[in-house]
Amino acid sequence: MKTMAERIKRRLRRDRPMTTISIRVPEDVIEDLKEVAPKLGFSGYQPLIRAYIGQGLRKDLVRLERPELAELEKSLRRHGVKSDVISAVLGEAAQRNA
Repeated sequence: MKTMAERIKRRLRRDRPMTTISIRVPEDVIEDLKEVAPKLGFSGYQPLIRAYIGQGLRKDLVRLERPELAELEKSLRRHGVKSDVISAVLGEAAQRNA
């Protein structure tokens, strides 16, 4: 199993390989995603979906692997820290504690 630091380093790379999947999503959800995406600064609804998936996955991985880092993440979010900064901070914390 990969360490948290390895996962975070890999996720911060901009040139990560992508794969195509097929998922059934209600039409009204897609409509809402298309409306919300540009308002949140995303180029389209698919990057927004990837962001949502990434946020949920990071949260679960941290919670399962490092409970103390989960508390750090919650605190950073409460203080309005952006997700990419949180990922970097969690990566640094995981490396120091690995």
